[in-house]
Amino acid sequence: MDKNLLGYKGVKPVFLIVGFLTLVQSLSILLLAKSLAEVVSALFAGEPLKEQGATMLLFLLAFLARHACAMLMSRFSYRFAENTGSSMRRQMMDKLFQLGPRLAGDRGTGNLVTLVLEGVTKFRTYIELIIPRMVGMAVTPALLLVYIYTLDTSSGVILTLTMPIIIVFMILIGMTARKQMDRQLKSYWTLSNHFVDSLRGLETLKFLGRSRSHSDSIAEVSDRYRSATMRTLRVAFLSSFAMDFFTMLSVASVAVSLGLRLVNEQMTLVTGLTILILAPEYFLPVRLVGADFHATLDGKEAGEAMKDIIDRDTVTAEVLEADGTEASTAAPSPAAVFTWRQESVLKLEQVGVKYEADGIASLEGVNLEFKGSTKIGIIGESGAGKSTLVDILGGFLHPTSGSISINGNRVSALTDEEWRKQTSYIPQRPYIFSGTLADNVRFYYPEASTEAVASVMAAAGLSKLVESLPSGLDEMIGGGGRSLSGGQEQRVALARALLSSRPVMLLDEPTAHLDIETEYELKQTMLPLFAGKLVFLATHRLHWMIDMDLIVVMQQGQVAEVGTHPELVARRGAYYELIQSQLEGIH
Repeated sequence: MDKNLLGYKGVKPVFLIVGFLTLVQSLSILLLAKSLAEVVSALFAGEPLKEQGATMLLFLLAFLARHACAMLMSRFSYRFAENTGSSMRRQMMDKLFQLGPRLAGDRGTGNLVTLVLEGVTKFRTYIELIIPRMVGMAVTPALLLVYIYTLDTSSGVILTLTMPIIIVFMILIGMTARKQMDRQLKSYWTLSNHFVDSLRGLETLKFLGRSRSHSDSIAEVSDRYRSATMRTLRVAFLSSFAMDFFTMLSVASVAVSLGLRLVNEQMTLVTGLTILILAPEYFLPVRLVGADFHATLDGKEAGEAMKDIIDRDTVTAEVLEADGTEASTAAPSPAAVFTWRQESVLKLEQVGVKYEADGIASLEGVNLEFKGSTKIGIIGESGAGKSTLVDILGGFLHPTSGSISINGNRVSALTDEEWRKQTSYIPQRPYIFSGTLADNVRFYYPEASTEAVASVMAAAGLSKLVESLPSGLDEMIGGGGRSLSGGQEQRVALARALLSSRPVMLLDEPTAHLDIETEYELKQTMLPLFAGKLVFLATHRLHWMIDMDLIVVMQQGQVAEVGTHPELVARRGAYYELIQSQLEGIH
């Protein structure tokens, strides 16, 4: 059973209801077996059929009660599974937005899409099946075994000894199946990411004449997934065969023992038939668990993967006292703490980030201060910590050490929703949704008017593009629509940020994939739009730094230098070395 199962909201009442229904169902099985044995025994003894009417009615009622309980258990489990699955999907989507683009880069877009869509469905199936199966395995065999002991001790001993053998074998098979399923899921996620990447790069592959040869790569990844799936199915079929074999062997042992004693007149026919009817029912819950284990293992894995994402960095930004302890209830509201104004000050004090406790720090001992409307350039080589710093400033990442001060209030992080309402983010490759051009620009501000959209698009240099489109602002772009160039996509992202009127802008390598001519053209559009905002621009293109009010030079996760362009050039430190290494000749 999943270790997180008991932690889901509303699961305990479901377990109680299913437990009660399972108890009723088990009692109905006992009554069913007893009444059926009595009828058969009486008819075998030559008694007339009409005298067995009451016993046959009792058998029918027990039969109906058993299946009614099964139907009710299925209904309650299904309803709980639906609610839990929907809740998990909402929580995961909220968490994905909170964690920002870094998680999508680490996990892969295809993996996350598959997890949100198919993973939730498989998780619901797992929840729906596993609750009645686990409760049934705990209640029904124990109750039937106690009753069998009251009828015949020898049969009870045989059933008691054979059950652990089946359970141990089921555990061993399950461990093997778990390894195969892990490999299958890994292959499936690789296939998902590969498929999404192939779709994104299909136009480029076709342009380079590599689209046909790329089909071999797709076939190879698909074949690996097929092989992993077949290995998992082989283990599942072996498990089912072994379960049925040992169950039939156990029931046969009981039947032989009963038959010998019936022949020797050491047991009545009613008792023997009752035990013989109950023996398969005794093993049935274990067999169902074994069969559904393989059918729902991928749902269990999907649930654990979603839970891992939902629980990641669940700590929120807390207002701290001067000594670093949590502030009292008299602390200002989040809106008052995080709202950015011209007189606002943001300080990072000994901020550090470690993704693993024993790993190398991605950021260490960062001390920075930013005020009002300032253009901040964050420069450094690849792996210097630029993107990690932007993630901290954007609220996508919680520091593992240090604290942050904003508007005179010390906070543990900038992960509060109120801070995100202050920021707009432009990544290296902004996502273009399948929709109209206007709807893509309205990403941060869905209720914006057409006039406002047209205004920001003109400011972002998209007027000529709009005029060239047959449907203008209503032209479909993104998947299935008109494709845009890299520069046009960045201008759409810039228009989104302008329409939101948020005072803080974060740009993470926004022009890294553009050619130099397009970059300089976009730069002339962007710089005037930075006025009156706090702007963080992380890039490795040094020509941007001339226009920045302050430059932060990053080296190996630490701040190497801070200053203006003339100051850092005159200092001839890390910044000057970057200039020399890139041979850009900035003076």
